[in-house]
Amino acid sequence: MFAIIDVETTGGTARWERITEIAIVLHDGEKVVDTFSTLLNPERSIPWNITQITGITDAMVSDAPRFFEVAKQIVQMTEDCIFVAHNVTFDYNFIREEFARLGFNYTRKQLCTVRLARKVFPGLASYSLSNLKNHFNIHAEKSHRALDDTLATTKLFELILAEQEGGGSIRGLVNQGVKETKLPQNITLERLHAVPESCGVYYLHDIRGEVIYVGKSLNIRKRLFEHFADMTPKGEKLRVGVADLSWEITGSELVALLHESAEIKRLQPPINRALRIRNYAGAIFTYTDQNGYKCLAVGKRTEKNARKLDLVAEYPKLDHAKSHLQSMVRSWELCFRLANLDSSEKACFHYSIKKCHGACIGEESPADYNERVALAMAEIDKRLSGSFFLIDRGRSEGEMALVGVQDGVYRGFGYVGADMGESTVEDLLECLKPLDSSNPDAARIIHYFMESKKGLKVVPF
Repeated sequence: MFAIIDVETTGGTARWERITEIAIVLHDGEKVVDTFSTLLNPERSIPWNITQITGITDAMVSDAPRFFEVAKQIVQMTEDCIFVAHNVTFDYNFIREEFARLGFNYTRKQLCTVRLARKVFPGLASYSLSNLKNHFNIHAEKSHRALDDTLATTKLFELILAEQEGGGSIRGLVNQGVKETKLPQNITLERLHAVPESCGVYYLHDIRGEVIYVGKSLNIRKRLFEHFADMTPKGEKLRVGVADLSWEITGSELVALLHESAEIKRLQPPINRALRIRNYAGAIFTYTDQNGYKCLAVGKRTEKNARKLDLVAEYPKLDHAKSHLQSMVRSWELCFRLANLDSSEKACFHYSIKKCHGACIGEESPADYNERVALAMAEIDKRLSGSFFLIDRGRSEGEMALVGVQDGVYRGFGYVGADMGESTVEDLLECLKPLDSSNPDAARIIHYFMESKKGLKVVPF
């Protein structure tokens, strides 16, 4: 049975937006057997630009049921069905997120009519629903309304079914291109479909139970399907070596990245390579010379160097540090001699080709030169500073993930109730799972999230 579904929403991101309308058409592979549609009160205002697209206004949904009032009916209608939609990820993620807010893990096998149409009707200029409706003369009263779009998708689905021989293509797409015969001996398609579609860390084990690979994903099930459909040498290693799998749900992508990094360093899985280095060997340091110029240097990451020089950035290998320093000096037109990359006693070579402003011979003042060095260093300095908590989504509704940094040192992660109430700093620090604070990748991961990810709350202490 197929549940063909479309939703209209208040925006494009499932985590932050809500559903304003849903329609479901049940299809047995030959005909429509049931339909359901309703407007939904999203419990927030609908942006004007969204109303312009869908025609759904705040007034239209003010007396509509809220999602929890129809949730049971949605579960019952789609039970044991394949979830079908045009660009299925969008509709499926919105429905899963609405159920997650209710504390329910909604999971269904999925099928995308965009992917099916590309496979069955190759060569079309566009595979948007509106273009496919025009191409196949599929009549629908209103575009961007859930029931009309669902009925149009149903007609498209029937056209696709009519072109299939035995449904093999459809079964292949439901299983994301993975054939049962290509799976490791102890891993079945049903086992993979039972894996949660949640953010977290997963472990692949060999026949002895030893971990041979650790990974993280926003959707663990999807990532595992991708692994076993991979025809590269790495994919072949996994198919040959894997006998079992396990996982840990984190909710937070930041926590997943931090936990994956720590687990790879702890377990040293043979198929992982990039994150296995426990200690970084190379570093860029800075110091001030007798003339007041801020100098840079590459060296080994040793306790002696750390005491004598100010650390700017760490690297897995010494040559990585040197390469990055050379690139930074060229980019900012710093002095190669003051960066210990030129052994000249007077003007460096790059001054002669007008790529150095003359700090090496005193033509550029220490104040001007040091200002540019500071800007250059800020680009690569991924050290943590200060004390703060990062708060992100948890593993379930009513829970928040907590990442702690104290005096510039990563302290670990943990979970707290969404209502932290009167919790003190000490209470929150005690919630953190103690990890190896010397993990050189942790600071880079945290920096990346603080600079680029929305929805991450920073609480200084």
